[in-house]
Amino acid sequence: MKNYIIECKNLTHKYGDYLVYNDLNFKVEKGKIFGLLGKNGMGKTTTINIMMGFLRPTSGSIKIFGEDSHRISPQTRARIGLLHEGHVTYEFFNVEQVERFYSRFYPKWKREYYYDLMDKMGMNYDHKISKMSCGQRSQVVLGLILAQVPDLMILDDYSMGLDAGYRRLFIDYLKNYVEKMETTVLITSHIIQDLEKLIDDTIIIGRNKVLLQMNFQEFLQKFHQYDFDFQGKLDLTLDDTVSNLESINNHYSLFSFKGKDEVLQYLNSKNLQVEGFKEINMSLEDAFIGLTGKY
Repeated sequence: MKNYIIECKNLTHKYGDYLVYNDLNFKVEKGKIFGLLGKNGMGKTTTINIMMGFLRPTSGSIKIFGEDSHRISPQTRARIGLLHEGHVTYEFFNVEQVERFYSRFYPKWKREYYYDLMDKMGMNYDHKISKMSCGQRSQVVLGLILAQVPDLMILDDYSMGLDAGYRRLFIDYLKNYVEKMETTVLITSHIIQDLEKLIDDTIIIGRNKVLLQMNFQEFLQKFHQYDFDFQGKLDLTLDDTVSNLESINNHYSLFSFKGKDEVLQYLNSKNLQVEGFKEINMSLEDAFIGLTGKY
């Protein structure tokens, strides 16, 4: 029987008359890295705010370690390491002082995880946080979360302020940490390509609906892009075959979970005479945009 650390059930939330999403459902299995993905404004941070009890949903519920998100006990809350957007920390401390301060609040504290990350960054221990770049400051916060040895890490846009080198450092460090500690992670990010070799399962949310919920590698294997030319306006309804359709002049890109032969048969059934039909290799970012749309 699977052990689920997070269980989101029939979650609906509105801001006034604006519907963020309706009946959102997902589960996060113990020891997995779960990607909560979507374009800006689709409700990722809202979900985390509900998850942590900062915001009450319109309806539905989220349970963490079996407890309702608005009734999390202090003991359970201490098992959660939260990185919220903004990377807020005490800027008047230096690298060593901030570690000593936070260590008093967490009984399982392992300072070596924090200092190992600081050493990899080449950070002097007397370096004041107020004098750091945004990327350095965010790495300090990430190191503090790792040192907590949480059973669940919630990382809301961990990549904010990180350049390519820092992002790669943290991704490699996090993956090794999770495998060693059997930590469960829920992660959001705007840098989609970083996640290809990191997350196990994902849910991708669009406007008012779930676009995808499946194993991440399965998504990469089964989602396809087909390009072709068509003279005239091509107006296809999004359905089980057509997940998305993009066009520039008479050149079209059709995105689908169906194979090449099935898509060709579908187009033929609509009496559409297309030219130059071919499958296009996609990067992870291409696949994400293909599913969610450019606009």
